[in-house]
Amino acid sequence: MINIEVNGRNVWAEKGEMLLTALRRAGIKVPTLCHIDGLTPTGACRMCVVEVEGQRGLVPSCAYPAADGMKIRTHSPRAVQARKTIIELLLANHPDDCLYCVRNGNCELQQLAEELGVRSRRFAGDRTRHTLDASSPSIVRDPTKCILCSKCVRICEEVQHVSAIDFIGRGSRSKVGTAFDEGLNVSSCVNCGQCVTVCPTGALTEKSQIQEVIDALNDKDKLVVVQHAPAVSVALGEEFGVPQGTDIAGAMTTALRWLGFDRVFDTSFAADLTIMEEGSELVHRLTNGGKLPMLTSCSPGWIKFVETYYPDFLGNLSTCKSPQQMMGAVIKGYFAQQTGINPSRIYSVSIMPCTAKKFEAARPEMAHDGLPDIDAVLTTRELARLIRMRGLDLAQLPADTADTPFGERTTAGKLFGASGGVMEAAIRTAHFLVTGQELEKLEVEAVRGLEGTKEAHIHINGIDLGVAVVNGLGNACRLLDDLRVGRRTDLHFIEVMTCPGGCIGGGGQPMTASRAAVRARMQALYQIDSQEAVRRSHHNESVKRLYDEFLGVPLGEKSHHLLHTSYAQREALI
Repeated sequence: MINIEVNGRNVWAEKGEMLLTALRRAGIKVPTLCHIDGLTPTGACRMCVVEVEGQRGLVPSCAYPAADGMKIRTHSPRAVQARKTIIELLLANHPDDCLYCVRNGNCELQQLAEELGVRSRRFAGDRTRHTLDASSPSIVRDPTKCILCSKCVRICEEVQHVSAIDFIGRGSRSKVGTAFDEGLNVSSCVNCGQCVTVCPTGALTEKSQIQEVIDALNDKDKLVVVQHAPAVSVALGEEFGVPQGTDIAGAMTTALRWLGFDRVFDTSFAADLTIMEEGSELVHRLTNGGKLPMLTSCSPGWIKFVETYYPDFLGNLSTCKSPQQMMGAVIKGYFAQQTGINPSRIYSVSIMPCTAKKFEAARPEMAHDGLPDIDAVLTTRELARLIRMRGLDLAQLPADTADTPFGERTTAGKLFGASGGVMEAAIRTAHFLVTGQELEKLEVEAVRGLEGTKEAHIHINGIDLGVAVVNGLGNACRLLDDLRVGRRTDLHFIEVMTCPGGCIGGGGQPMTASRAAVRARMQALYQIDSQEAVRRSHHNESVKRLYDEFLGVPLGEKSHHLLHTSYAQREALI
C-alpha cells in the first residue's frame, strides 16, 4: 500500500492501481463516460481528468497509476472546466429531444450536464444525421445519439466475444455500426442487450412493445395473460426506490392485475417443467449413449451464439425450449383446453430480464398452428414504465399470489434467475430420477456465485457427473474451445447463461446494475430457496397434474411436440 494526497487529505492506494479505483474506494466521485469496471482502461472520453502536482497537463485518472507521495486535485477549477467543455462539445451536435427519449431522467450525459452546470449552448455545430436502425426484434440503434464512448463496442467484443458492432468510418465521420453497415437483424448480434445496459445515452435501447400490450389490454375480445421470470421480482423494486435485492413478487402480481391482465402466472412454474424435461433428457443421454456434454438451452442469446459461432455443438444443445416458451406453449395448449377458450383469443405476454427473449419469441420454431407461443415480451424496465404510466406506486401495493394452474412453483424454479441455478435445480431432480431417492444436501455450493466459470463433480449412484456453469459468452468461448480440442470426457452437463451473473444481470434489467446490485439479486434468490419448504422441481404438484392430465410423461410424444425444438447453423457476418 502507498499513500497519496487527494484534495488535501491522505488516501491509501495499492501500488500500481489506477487513480480512479483508489478515488472511488475513498468515496470521491470522479465522473466517467467510457470506463467499464474490469476492462483495461482507454482514457478515451477524458471526463475523469484530475490535476497531479508536477504534471503540466491534466491526466485521466482511469488510466494513470498511483505513485507514493502523489498530490492530486480532483475538482480543481481547471479539471472541472475541462469536464464541462467536454460535455458542451458532446451536446453541440447531440439531438435536443430529451423530452421524447426513453433515457430521459436516466441518461448519463444529461446527468453530467446537470452536475457541471451546463445551462446554455456555447458551441454550435451541425446535427449528426444517421438512420435509425429498428431492424432487430430486440434492440433499437439510434446513431444520432451516440457519443462514441466505445462502451458498447468493448462489452460486445471483450466480454461477450460477439463483435457484432465496431467503429466504422474515419475522422469526424466515425460511428459505431455493424459489418458493412447493415441492419442489426442481419449482423452477428445475439440480442443479449449488454450493450444497452452500458450505453450512457439513448443510442441503444430495447425495442419496446408497451403499446402493443396496452392495445391488447384494451381489446375486450382478448384474454390477456402474463408471466414473470424468476429474476424480475428481485430487480424491479430498484426502479421504485426499494433496496437492492428485495423480492417484490407479491406487489408485482398485484400491479399486473391492476394493470388489467386477466391471469398472472409465474415463469418459475415453467422452470420446474423445464427441469422435468431437461433432467429426463440428461438421464436419457447418460444411460443411452447420447451426445455429451449436454448444454442447456434456456438462454436465447446463447442459442444464437452457438448457431452462429459454434455450430458443431448444435447436437449437444438440449432440445428443451426455454421456460418462457414452455409456459407460452402450455398456456395456448393446456390452459386454453381447460378453460374452453380458443387459443387465437389468448394474448400471451411475458415479463423478462432479457432483451433476447424478444428475439426468441419471434423465432418461427416457437409457434404452433400459426400462433406464436408468446405474443409480446416486456423487459423489467418496460414493466416499470408501464406501472408508472398507470400511476401505481409499487412500494405501497399489497401482496398477492399468482394464478393457478401456473402459479405454483418450487424454489428450484426460482433459482433459474441466477448463474448456477439451472444446474442446481437439475442436480436435485436428476439425483431423484436416477436413484429414486432425494439429494440430502440441496445446496450445491460449487455452482453458486458470480465467478465466470464454475465446475464440480457430483456422485450419483455410481456416476461421477461432471458439471460446469458459465456466465458471459466470453467465458463460454473459452470452455467450448477446450471442448473442441478434446476435453469432453470429464464433463456431462454444462449450463451457460449469456449475461454476466445470469438473468439477474440481463440486458433488460434496471440500468443501475452495479456488481453489488447483481450480487444482491442473487442473494435474494438464495434466501428464497433457503426459507421455503418445496425446493425440488419434481415436487411441484401442479407440474405433476399437468403431466397426468395433458402431457403424459417427460420426453413423451406430446411434450416433445409442445416443449422441445431444434436449431440450425447461421451465417456469421463479421
